[in-house]
Amino acid sequence: MIVVVRIAYLCCLVLLVCSSSLWGAADKTPGTLLVKDTLVTPGQSVIVEARLLAKGLLSPMGLGGEFLELIENGKAVATGMTGGDGRVFLTYHTKAQGVIPVEVRLGNSPRVLPVDAWANVAVWERRNPIIAIEVAALMDARKGENSQLGIALALEVERKPMRDAADELVKLTQYYYRVIYVATLPSFDADELHVNAEVRTWLKAHHFPPGPIVVLSPGESAWGAKIDKLLAAGWKNLKTGIGRSKAFAEPLLQRRLDVVMISDPTTGEVLRKAKVAKEWKEVRKNL
Repeated sequence: MIVVVRIAYLCCLVLLVCSSSLWGAADKTPGTLLVKDTLVTPGQSVIVEARLLAKGLLSPMGLGGEFLELIENGKAVATGMTGGDGRVFLTYHTKAQGVIPVEVRLGNSPRVLPVDAWANVAVWERRNPIIAIEVAALMDARKGENSQLGIALALEVERKPMRDAADELVKLTQYYYRVIYVATLPSFDADELHVNAEVRTWLKAHHFPPGPIVVLSPGESAWGAKIDKLLAAGWKNLKTGIGRSKAFAEPLLQRRLDVVMISDPTTGEVLRKAKVAKEWKEVRKNL
């Protein structure tokens, strides 16, 4: 009889522990974690920006006071606490070179369910030749689409890549070139880190080579200002751009940089002094 009572007691205790754990998990907030790509030279410290948001809200709210960890090769190399808007800037030093995938994850939290996210840290020598790629030029053009929107096109998950675009970029990056991808926020109230994550997911799903993603604010001067910033930071081997729109090509041409325009089949619009490729298989001979 005593044995039966003890067994019943132990069963009740296990049920209570399990119920408590499940109740605690149910009380926690599901979160969304966003991480921004970064470009840096070897030997410099890397600053990775991340943001933790409450998931499922119409207007996502930042979750402050939470510890995030930056993981490289399975080890935590930096930690930081999110501010009131959910942002944190994680600083670390890497000896690796190339496009390094890094993970940011939420530490043990009493308020938020576990969540993680990935981003690319490009660690490149300044002498490496860089090509800027307009994300819109990687996508099939739609009939009647306004090419003036160019890099401000909102990314759609179902959007298909242009034929041969991924294969040709893989060939370009295999031995020589480095690539950065350029997109623009669809509106001033859009979140830069969210667009960064969407573009990265789309590129990976369609087998494009990895590279840092530059997300611009809306406005005619944003891309030109970013080019100037890159050049001033020492990235003087940014010499070529591949794109489709005037908004992308003009700032490059104004700075005497080369441009290859993927001719828009709906308008045939090209700029003087820009090289032209009707399809991605023609791009390499124009570089």
